[in-house]
This record gives sequence, C-alpha cells and structure tokens, in this order.
Amino acid sequence: MKRALKKICIAVFVAAFWITAWYLIALRVDQELLVSTPASVGRVLWELVGQGDFWGSVGMSLLRVCEGFAAGVAAGTTVAAASFLFRPAGHLIRPLLTVVKATPVASFIVLALVWIQTDNVPVFISFLMVVPIVWANVLQGLRSVPQELAEVCRVFEFGSLKTLRVLYVPSVKPYFSAALSTSVGLAWKAGIAAEVLCRPEFSIGGAIWRAKITLETADVFAWTAVVVVLSLILEELLGAALKKWGGRSA
Repeated sequence: MKRALKKICIAVFVAAFWITAWYLIALRVDQELLVSTPASVGRVLWELVGQGDFWGSVGMSLLRVCEGFAAGVAAGTTVAAASFLFRPAGHLIRPLLTVVKATPVASFIVLALVWIQTDNVPVFISFLMVVPIVWANVLQGLRSVPQELAEVCRVFEFGSLKTLRVLYVPSVKPYFSAALSTSVGLAWKAGIAAEVLCRPEFSIGGAIWRAKITLETADVFAWTAVVVVLSLILEELLGAALKKWGGRSA
C-alpha cells in the first residue's frame, strides 16, 4: 500500500513539474499560435471528449493500428520460424527486412499512398514497423535454444508439438515479449503519422492535420496529448497481459 501511494505521489509530482514548465514556456513565448497554455489545451480536450466524432476517430485509429500490429506479429513470427528452419530462407529475407528497418517511415507512407487505398495505409505502415522487430527477436530466441535439449526431446520422442510446447515456447517467450513491448509504441506512432499524411475520414492523424491547417495550435496539442495517453494505455495493457502470460507455466 505504501509503495503504491509512493508511486502515485511521484507520478503526480512529475506531472505537476512538467505542466508547470510547459505553462512557464507558454507564458514566456506569449503566443498561443506557437505554444498553447495547459489551460487552453485542457479546455479543448474537454470539448473534444464530449463529441461523437472524437470517439469515432479514436476508435478507428486504434482499430487500424491494432490490425497492423497483429498482422505484423503474426508475419514476423512466421518469417522467423521459416528463417530458423530453412537457412536459405533466412538469407533471402534478411536484406529485405534490413531495408525496411533502415528506410524512413515517411518514404513508406508516400509509396503506400500510391500502392494501396488510403484507409489501409496506417494498417500497412504499422505492419511494416512490427515485422522486423518481431522477426529479429523471435529468431534470436529460437537460436538460443540449447541443441542438447532439442536432442533430448528427439531421443525421448516428444514429437513436434510437445517439443514446441516444452522447449521452444518457454525459450522464445522472453524474446517475443520484448519484441511486443518494443514494437507496440512504434506501430502506434507510425500509424498516426501515416494518418496525418493520408487523412482517413475518421482518424486522430487527420484531426491533427486539420488543426494544423486551420492554425488551431491548442487542438494540435490536445490531439497530441490524446496520442501520448493512448500510447501509454496500450503499453500498460500489453505489459499487464505479458506479465500475466509470463507467470503461466508453459
């Protein structure tokens, strides 16, 4: 109880410190067009929360990013397994995923606008951000499995499914969890960035772009705050799920 209370007090202090710093910066600049005050942003947020379009935009953005994230996890895991089982496949896939990791997100967004429908661009971009991370981590986890234990499984004729359950899944689990924790934030930020450029009808990114075009700086700050808060919530929910999963026996 004391530990929880201490964590809350620290969080409140940190938040108060940075909000005060933000207020002092806004006071110093004295230009709402450049830096909105916390009060202005809070007022805009309060107005947004009461609008149906706000929740529609939040819901659709979450849906797009989650679709891309889930597809990226599935694809990354599959490709990692293929790379582990068939080394030639790994040699062929590695350059492609290296290029994906090294290429700026904006370049992929522009290309995706040419290749696919506008509403699917954020899904595709989130997918691209996740695949290389999951692939690299899962492949590393598979390669970390002691071959002596794999040989024991073969000697005792465990079978493929049992070997996978008792040996490979526990060994890969920490690497897989690390991949999910790292990629969820990247998928979220990249997906919102894609929405800013492609501007689907209901989207957080589209709302940020419209606020920027109309020079509504407080709205830009408010929507950015929404992005940050949702990112923290997603990471906390995923962390809790991974912690629960990690506590289970294989």
